[in-house]
Amino acid sequence: MLVLRPSRLSDLPGVEVLATQSPAGVTSLPDNREALYKRIQASLDSFAADVSFHGEERYFFVLEDTATGEVAGVSGIVASAGFNEPFYSYRNETLIHASPGLGIHNKVHALSLCHDLTGNTLLNGFYCRDALDFTPWSDLLSRARLLFIAQWPERFAQGVVSEMLGVNRADGSSPFWDAVGRNFFGIDYQQAEFYCGVKGRKFISELMPQHPIYVPLLGDEAQEVMGQINPASAVPFDVLTREGFETENYVDIFDGGPTLYARTAAIRTIAQSRLIQLVAGDGGKTPYLLATTSLADYRCTVADAQLVNDSLVVSQTVLTALGLKTGDTVRIAPL
Repeated sequence: MLVLRPSRLSDLPGVEVLATQSPAGVTSLPDNREALYKRIQASLDSFAADVSFHGEERYFFVLEDTATGEVAGVSGIVASAGFNEPFYSYRNETLIHASPGLGIHNKVHALSLCHDLTGNTLLNGFYCRDALDFTPWSDLLSRARLLFIAQWPERFAQGVVSEMLGVNRADGSSPFWDAVGRNFFGIDYQQAEFYCGVKGRKFISELMPQHPIYVPLLGDEAQEVMGQINPASAVPFDVLTREGFETENYVDIFDGGPTLYARTAAIRTIAQSRLIQLVAGDGGKTPYLLATTSLADYRCTVADAQLVNDSLVVSQTVLTALGLKTGDTVRIAPL
């Protein structure tokens, strides 16, 4: 059975393995031991903090195979995107260029550097083994974070965003980056993403131009990939769009991938979740997401169960995996 739980420092070797396999654009999962250590420690500090309003907290989860103890996936939540530094995006805009004397009125697509999304809660760091893609376990890895938000809403913002990876070439380079960012940074896409993951985003404001980028001046290849999804982001994109997330008018400044947004209260898993007592039994045939209500010992898994009156019947195996017993309360949502 796979169970999502908060990361521990002992998970570092397993997280490192996944970091070496993840695409360059997953900046919250850099292939750098020190940076990963800091992320796990920041998560431990966040779980230990007494929080009444969303701030600088960063939560990092692992998907553990309870049979082997191996880390099969990771995902994270940033309580407030851009709390310590602006959360930059490119905003899609339409600029009007007109000349009444010539009778010309043109609408021009432009990208403006902004930090409009600063302050929203950010879902990040999603990555799992390929064998888990488009299975209930990849749903668990993403949606368990939503049950976490539902249980402790005071820790999070009223809006949630998530950046999707943009389209890259076979060699890992980015058409969008080569057409825009490379001209101002003088480094390749993968190096820029590495700097962002390890050093933060401060260098963006230092080097990125503040004036609008006129899209028609970009090459065809760069224009074609804007707002497009990298195959590596197909799983989280599928999960979040089913949750009611929509592509807003923003794209990533590195690879041009889209940014998803939803009002927290309207997210499907959060809206449909509820608290219920558990009973040990034969279970059932309906799959549910089940999450504990203990902050320090948060656990979430997928299990077949059945509703009987005001209780949810699950197997003893599920209770053991979650560290629960008959009569304990969990938060559930339909799978």
